Amino acid sequence: MFQAVDSPYLVPFDGSFEIEGAPQGPPEDVPPKEELKERLQESVGRLYDLQRRLYASDQWAVLTVFQAMDAGGKDSTIRRVFSGVNPAGFQVSSFKKPSAEELDHDFLWRTSRRLPERGRIGVFNRSYYEEVLVVRVHPAILQGQRIPESLLGDDVWEQRLEDIRHHELHLARNGTAVVKFWLNVSKEEQKRRFLARIDRPEKNWKFSEGDVAERKRWDDYRAAYQDAVGKTSRPWAPWYAIPADSKPYMRMVVADLLVRTLEALDVHYPRVSDERRAELQDMRAKLANSD
Repeated sequence: MFQAVDSPYLVPFDGSFEIEGAPQGPPEDVPPKEELKERLQESVGRLYDLQRRLYASDQWAVLTVFQAMDAGGKDSTIRRVFSGVNPAGFQVSSFKKPSAEELDHDFLWRTSRRLPERGRIGVFNRSYYEEVLVVRVHPAILQGQRIPESLLGDDVWEQRLEDIRHHELHLARNGTAVVKFWLNVSKEEQKRRFLARIDRPEKNWKFSEGDVAERKRWDDYRAAYQDAVGKTSRPWAPWYAIPADSKPYMRMVVADLLVRTLEALDVHYPRVSDERRAELQDMRAKLANSD
């Protein structure tokens, strides 16, 4: 199975993760902004090559999960990091309020339908983790999910976390590399970004009154993330708690981790046998000598 690549931001696999100790800003020795952008572009170029190999080999699938508080930088990170990949082998799925059809199924159904095929990179912009994050913060949502009342005991969140662990293990055992990024933005930086959305007309569409209401539940969300991230990080489905207050640094780190993840899969173009190579040379000679 796929095994996580190492990083100072790798969430431990033993449940010892402490959210308060996770950095939200870059290290003191962070390179200048322009150098971060250059390193990001180098990774973008490397991702282009690795994705072509992944697509041609048609064995592994790669699922990248992005979770964050509002204004954490998910959209822009996805846009910048994957700016060089071929759309033919890439797909992004965003998950918001479930539809009536989705509510008639288990909570993993709607995301399972969007899992990447072999040879593809799939991105979940939010994911099945919303069911142990926003639903946990707003438990009244559970009442609208049409689940038998007898199944909604005090251990429902532990059960869902267990289901997620089993789900990701199943994916790993069947050739999907699951890599999860929690973009850890500070409350102060979130406020700054919200104000920018109000002050800049081209960003007004990104702000809603609900953002302010959810911000009041900051501590509740942090507690939910502590549980979700800490209890579901595994070697075959790791979480990386990425400092998100500096977008250039955050994007560079995410891109580097994705490059190293694909390199660890050892994807390559299909190898041609000597017999097949001889056949190709014969066909080439015939084609070259044709009218």
